[in-house]
Amino acid sequence: MAKAPKAPIVDRDLIRELTKLLEETGLTEIEIEQDGQRVRVARNAALAPAAPRAMAATVPQPVAAPVDPSKHPGVVKSPMVGTAYAAPEPGAKPFIEIGTQVKAGDTLLVVEAMKTMNQIPAPRAGTVIQILFEDGQPVEFGEPLVIIE
Repeated sequence: MAKAPKAPIVDRDLIRELTKLLEETGLTEIEIEQDGQRVRVARNAALAPAAPRAMAATVPQPVAAPVDPSKHPGVVKSPMVGTAYAAPEPGAKPFIEIGTQVKAGDTLLVVEAMKTMNQIPAPRAGTVIQILFEDGQPVEFGEPLVIIE
């Protein structure tokens, strides 16, 4: 009699923990690999918050048509998963607004990851034409955050 193939061991507690993390952060999926075993948890994108969302600003946008962030050469993407903040602390003036002139190295925003505040610098000089995150919004790795022209 042939043996039935061994069923993979599923760590239900890990899946529940990852699902809770998805809900807390607003991410659409998360994947981890440990000891050669990979676990990926994803949820329906229709349930996730719409991204990217333009941040409201008092300065009029200098470009008439909205720019597709994925195709723009001046897009600044999130280098990590975390929470994006527009200002150095609650109630403070934001680092940038639509129309702000920035130099290479100027801080555009802060991404908090694992209780560490990471300043995100401008990769080049130019004018901020779009801000694609809201203050306190969870962001994913590679998500467009700002466009500089």
